[in-house]
Amino acid sequence: MEREKNEWMNYALLLPVFLLVLVGFVAQYGAFEADPAIIDSGPLLWKQLLWTILGVVSMLVMLCIPLRFLWKATPFIYGGSLILMMLLLRFYDPVMASVTNTRRWLRLGPLTFQPSEFMKIGYILMLALIITTDRRKIDDTETVMKADLKLLSKMLAVSLPVWLLMFYQKDFGTSLVFLSVFAGMLVVSGCSWKILGTGFGVLSVLGASAILMILTEQGQKLLKLLHFQPYQFQRVEVWLHPFEYADGIGYQQARGLTAIGSGGLFGKGLTELEVYVPVRESDMIFTVIGEAFGFLGATLLLLLFFYLIYQMLICTMQANKEFYAYVTTGVVMYFLFHIIENIGAAVGLLPLTGIPLPFLSQGGTAYLANFIAVGLVLSMYDQRKWLSRFSVFEKSTEPERQRK
Repeated sequence: MEREKNEWMNYALLLPVFLLVLVGFVAQYGAFEADPAIIDSGPLLWKQLLWTILGVVSMLVMLCIPLRFLWKATPFIYGGSLILMMLLLRFYDPVMASVTNTRRWLRLGPLTFQPSEFMKIGYILMLALIITTDRRKIDDTETVMKADLKLLSKMLAVSLPVWLLMFYQKDFGTSLVFLSVFAGMLVVSGCSWKILGTGFGVLSVLGASAILMILTEQGQKLLKLLHFQPYQFQRVEVWLHPFEYADGIGYQQARGLTAIGSGGLFGKGLTELEVYVPVRESDMIFTVIGEAFGFLGATLLLLLFFYLIYQMLICTMQANKEFYAYVTTGVVMYFLFHIIENIGAAVGLLPLTGIPLPFLSQGGTAYLANFIAVGLVLSMYDQRKWLSRFSVFEKSTEPERQRK
């Protein structure tokens, strides 16, 4: 569908973002009010509002960045994000590390944040830059397999440092976000299905083998040698049998399922939450929706997320330059994994990994990254209007990809 000539903003994409932020405030209010440890939820909601304002400003800044500058700045954005993650080797927050069993929180004086959230943006931009540049430099003498293997090696070269640092942080959930972005962008790059099939086959075998190893004593011993932690094994056990561990390590999972199930078809209402769920204002925010608004409210929320992804896909298809299409593809994979993993874990389909739900979970670095990612997509959508002034391609036409 063509846009109106005077339309410079994708309001259809902004609509689900606005509604999700609004639902997030409602859910946060319900979570805070139902928590007996919180006397006054007002300051916490004000804090959420400040994060929202900062996020909206960041989104607008991304929208206004000249595309030529974004292209040239991508290696520096990636490098800067990587340096922030490397600082965790020395300056990770010990308090958060003891609470979450991960080293993903960086403490610099009074400032505490998660560098991996900014790394997601830099990683998406860097992969888009590599794919676009590589696809334009295909040698007519190269075979399809040779060209694709060369692209794969370049993508792995910028991915391995990120994955190694994530391994040090012991943040398995966020590592899967990077992996999903990598896989999605590799698919749309036009890579040979022989390579894709082999890669996905190997990952499937490794994943199935890992689950089987976790379920056996000898397998767990081997995984411990690879620096896997006991709590990671326990998450799989809890996922398979949540109510058997309801009095211990499965308490959060079991309470979350109980809360969602107690909501019934229409829910109890926002002020009638009865089932206590640990950190429901953050990773378990979907349990608030399920208990307060029931199956109907949870379904409407899923449809709202579906509409958000749908609008992002429209932006991808309308982008008339490869770089923009790859960036929006990476953002789609980023949001899609967060949504599937968070909601899937809340309803018991997937293990808990600590992945927040976009625009709903309590504000922070991840919340801010959501707005930045949307700003990127909006800037890609609007690139046709600014093409003659800002595009890095303004003085040259984009060559068609020719392959044998």
